[in-house]
Amino acid sequence: MVSIINFRMATVITKPGVDISPELKKVIQHSTEEMGQVVIHFTVDNPSAHDTWIRIWPTTFLYDQGSAHNSDLVHIENIVYYPNWQICPGGKNSQFTLIFSGLPKSCSTFDFIEHCTNQGGAFEVRDIARNESDVYYLKM
Repeated sequence: MVSIINFRMATVITKPGVDISPELKKVIQHSTEEMGQVVIHFTVDNPSAHDTWIRIWPTTFLYDQGSAHNSDLVHIENIVYYPNWQICPGGKNSQFTLIFSGLPKSCSTFDFIEHCTNQGGAFEVRDIARNESDVYYLKM
């Protein structure tokens, strides 16, 4: 049996152990500091014994709650774009990373919203408090 994860509910978590190569961490840190990018690391928990499928739509944005600004999704790691699907094995966690263009310096809270017609629902996390590093960890 294969199912699709419903991503309407997500929580911001404290810094977990994310398995990312040291080289990629260096590139991400440099990009965040130099180009003002926002990095979001996701952990998808699949406690079911059944495999599920995940993907991200390119129509995913960060919305500054204090202005009309939205940040574009500019790079993905360990997940595929729509229309493709990626397996999330049953009983295991999957991790992926999304990189967005920078938020305005005045932004203190933002929303993460994926706009899609996916039957399992879209990724959506609201009221994310901005931090100094612009690196965030979300668990679904």
